[in-house]
Formats: sequence, C-alpha cells, structure tokens
Amino acid sequence: MIAAIVAHAKHSSDVNIYQEGSFLRNPAIFMHNLDYSFDSFANKPWIDNNGNLVNVGKHFSRPSRKLHILNQLPQNFRPAPKEVEPNQIKPTSHDRLGFFFKPLQNPSTSMSNTTSTNPSKPNKKRKTNPNPETNFLINLQSCTKSKDLTTAISLYESAHSQNLRLSLHHFNALLYLCSDSATDPSSKDSALRHGFRVFDQMLSNNVIPNEASVTSVARLAASKNDGDYAFVLIKRMNNEFNVVPRLRTYDPALFCFCENLEAEKAYEVEEHMGLMGLSLEQQEIAALLKVSAETGRVEKVYQYLQKLRSTVRCVNEETGKIIEDWFSGQKVNGVSCDLGLVKNAVLKNGGGWHGLGWIGQGKWVVKRGSVDESGKCCSCGDQLACVDIDDAETERFAQSVAALAMEREVKANFSEFQDWLEKNANYEAIVDGANIGLYQQNFTEGGFSVPQLDAVVKKLYERSGNKWPLVILHNKRLRSLWENPSHRNLVEEWNEKGVLYMTPHGSNDDWYWLYAAVKLRCLLVTNDEMRDHIFELLGSNFFLKWKERHQVHYTFVKGNLKLQMPPPYSSVIQESEKGSWHVPILVKGNSSQTWLCITRPNVCESRDEAQ
Repeated sequence: MIAAIVAHAKHSSDVNIYQEGSFLRNPAIFMHNLDYSFDSFANKPWIDNNGNLVNVGKHFSRPSRKLHILNQLPQNFRPAPKEVEPNQIKPTSHDRLGFFFKPLQNPSTSMSNTTSTNPSKPNKKRKTNPNPETNFLINLQSCTKSKDLTTAISLYESAHSQNLRLSLHHFNALLYLCSDSATDPSSKDSALRHGFRVFDQMLSNNVIPNEASVTSVARLAASKNDGDYAFVLIKRMNNEFNVVPRLRTYDPALFCFCENLEAEKAYEVEEHMGLMGLSLEQQEIAALLKVSAETGRVEKVYQYLQKLRSTVRCVNEETGKIIEDWFSGQKVNGVSCDLGLVKNAVLKNGGGWHGLGWIGQGKWVVKRGSVDESGKCCSCGDQLACVDIDDAETERFAQSVAALAMEREVKANFSEFQDWLEKNANYEAIVDGANIGLYQQNFTEGGFSVPQLDAVVKKLYERSGNKWPLVILHNKRLRSLWENPSHRNLVEEWNEKGVLYMTPHGSNDDWYWLYAAVKLRCLLVTNDEMRDHIFELLGSNFFLKWKERHQVHYTFVKGNLKLQMPPPYSSVIQESEKGSWHVPILVKGNSSQTWLCITRPNVCESRDEAQ
C-alpha cells in the first residue's frame, strides 16, 4: 500500500507530494501526502474495463481505504476523456472496491443533464427529539450536577403524573441526589422524605436495585441516625436481589453504630463485611478503634491496632489523634511474657511486632518525635526494625511464584531447580546476572559486562563473611561467556565454587531468581523493579513489603560499584519486644515524618536489665 502511494506521488507533477526520505520517515508527512494523492487521483473521472464512467468516492476518510483504492486504480481503471468533468458523476451505488459510480452510456447526454442541476448529496439522518424518559434523565443529571433537589423532585412528580416508565438510571440519579442533599441541614428533611418515597416506588415498579441504589438508601438511613435500617437493608438486598455490597455500602451503618457507641453492632457489621470478602481500610479500622477505646474494650483496641499495622504503612492525622488520645488516658495492665517467647514471636512474624497482647503494667508515656536515618527513635532510643513478611506469608509467596512459573515454564525444568535449591540452601544473596551484566551497556561497543558481574559477586562475598552468592544466568548467555577465552577461566572458577545456576533453553530466568530469593529469605541484587503484569499477579500487599526488605539496588559510577542495601528500618507501625509502640503519622504539608513514641518506662528499664 505504501508503495502505491509513493508511486502515485512520484508521478505527480506537484513536487510537494513526494519528498524523498522524509516522506516515509515522518508519519505526519505521509498522511498529508496520502490525502493529497487521494484527492489528486481518486476524485477524478475514471473508466473501468467495461467502459463505464467511474467516480472514485469522495466519502472515504480512513487511510486504509484510501490506500486500498489507490492500489486498485492502475490495475482496474484508466483516466476518463478530458471532456468529462468530475461533477457529471452522481454517487448512486458502489462496486466491490467501495467506489461510488454510475455507468454512463452516453457521456455527452449525461453532461447536458448534469450541468443544469446540482449533484445530489446523500441524505443525512434527521435528528429526532428524544423521548420523554430520555429528557427526564438528562434533566435529572443536570440537577445532580447542580445539586438542585427541588427541581429534581418537581421533575419526578411530573414524570410520575405522566406515568413515564422509569428505569434504574432514573431512580439511582434521584436516590443519589437525595442522599447527597441529606448532608445539608437546610435540605435534610426534604431529602429524607422524598428519598425513601422514591425507593419505595422503585420496588413497587419492580425495578431491581443495584449496589449504587442500596448505598444511597443506606446513606439516607444513616442521615436519620438509623444504622439498624441501613444494615438490615444491605442483608435484605443481598438475599432477595443478590446485590453484592461494597465497602462504601457498609460504611453508613458502620459509622453510625460507631458514632452512637454501639460497639457490638459495629463488630457485627465488620463480621458481615468479612463474610462478603471485603477488607477494612484505614477509615473503617479507625472508627472501630475509636469506639473500642471509648467503650473501654481494651483487647479490641489491641486487635484493631494490629489490623491497622497490617493494613497501612503510615496513619493519617485523624487516626493518629485517636491512638494518641487513647494511650494518653489509659493505664492498661498487660501480661508478663517470657522474653525469649516474645523474641521468637517477633522473629517468626518477620520483625516489627509480636502479637502476644499488652506487655507490662503502668501508665503509658506518649511523645511526638522523629526517627534518625539509622532507625533509632529520638524519643526513647529504641532501634526500629526493618519489617519482613512473616513465615506463613513467605511460604504462600514462594508457592505462588512456583505455581505461576510452572504455568509458563517447562514444569520439569522448574521442578528440577526447586529440588536443586533444597539441597543448596546456604546462599545469603541471589544475583540477577543478566540485569547486572547489561547495566548501562546501550552504546556502540556495549555488550554483556563480565567485570560488572564479577564486581558484584566479589562485593557480596566480602560483605557476607566469605559466602558466595548465587548468580542466575540463562544457558545461552553462559555459553557465550564460556566460548570467550578471556572469560572462560572466571566462569570455571564461579562454577567450581557453586556461584552459577544455568537456566534452561526457552526459560525466563526472572522466575528462578525470584523464587530462590523468596524461598531462601535472602537478598536479591537487581535493579528490576518487577512491575510487569506477571509480578502483579503475586499481589501488591506483601510483595512491596518483601521488596523493601530484600531487594538490593546497585550503581556503577566511573566503574566503581555501589550497593544500595535495604533500609535499616521500615516506616510502618511497630510493636517492640518491650511492648512499646511506634506509629508513623503522615502530616499534611509536612515533608518530614512525625512518629508517635508510646512506652512504659518501668518496662523499658526491666527489659534493658534483662538484656
């Protein structure tokens, strides 16, 4: 097709059509010339092989159709005599090429007929006025944008009196506007009255509600302080109409119960959310934490602090205030735990928490402060941990990687690697060999850099107390290194010391180095951020936490290697072996992070003495 347009352009008398070189390199120039050539050639009279006069259509806008037509012109048509003008042809039908034409048996007769009349144009569809239901929906949407409840209700009354057939969209627009207006004291009464009336009419008309409908009505119920109605509605709509609620559907009932200090009802809503497969977010956990604190449910406070720790990294100011207020006013007696038991629990959980309950006795000391670059709390002196995923998460993670790998790799090959790794599990670092060897090699003489890979291997050997890392390399890459005499000795040395694992032909070495790093709970040296959609299948919740703890980045500045080790601590809620808490707070407009330091002085002293 491109050849056709170039050929036409070359033979054009207009030099602007064809510009050597830039014509094909520049898409904008190409499209300009395509349009020009199409107009120059296609919109002139042509004669087909049967002698019929043909007008190649003026109604094609797609480039693919234009190229198709230009390809066909030299094969099937020849230019019409000069005495035939383009305006003689009336488009009445089209042939197999999509050309508009009208056969003319007598061109001279046709000319005399067409000169006195204008060519007819295809009839355009007349715009039809929308039906009353559509008009009503358009007007409702306008009212929703302007938050005009009064006009919307008037429109609804008019539609109801005309017996218009209202759809789910009509009712949802009205319910949303009513629920939104119920937050305004000036329109609250009217919004509640009309909102419930609209919902009743919706059910009477046998219009099946969806999640948006239920959410709006639940908000209406919460606006009149009726959390019971909101919660019953959710369960009823799920049972009767199979409406699957979302987090926002439960929020009105949950927040209503929490604000009214009806803790048990709030816990019931949370339980139902869990049954529906929903996970709480910071807003919901904070509400449950607050109602538990205000009703004196100490163990529930501990439970929701742990949920908050596992859900968010940093809390917002509102949540931070709830935590600060509770610890500042409480004297909670905890359990007396064996120090070894607590340490083992922290280690099993990946660091940063033990989950054994409150430890120690006495009043809490609450301070706002900061944490230095090494992870040391400037308020109490505690060293914060670099938090890893726990044992159960690690095992699930490794199984997920293996399952995905076996779907995409030759199963026997990956199983062989798993067996090999079980017998060779003493590595403390895994190296993505290809990523390091090809780092910054995008220049003319660039290639796989063995010196870069060797520098990383030696550096890791030194840092680990003379333990060799495991380098994962594809067999094709490794063979090319082996065949190079200047690299063969080094490859043999690595092989003898157990540094290398060669992935088989047709495999993706990413699965191998990722699985090894997860399974052995060791460091992974790579600049690959693992953002591929394949890695997204692993789930972002603990994957990001794992990356922060295990991934080692690197740079080479003027040939000198610099390893960027994982940070010395994690900016997450932490519970120490001493029973103290450290909570990072994200303060708006403040670039530096604020930390809540929550300790028991007597516990700190006794623990320090025990150590």
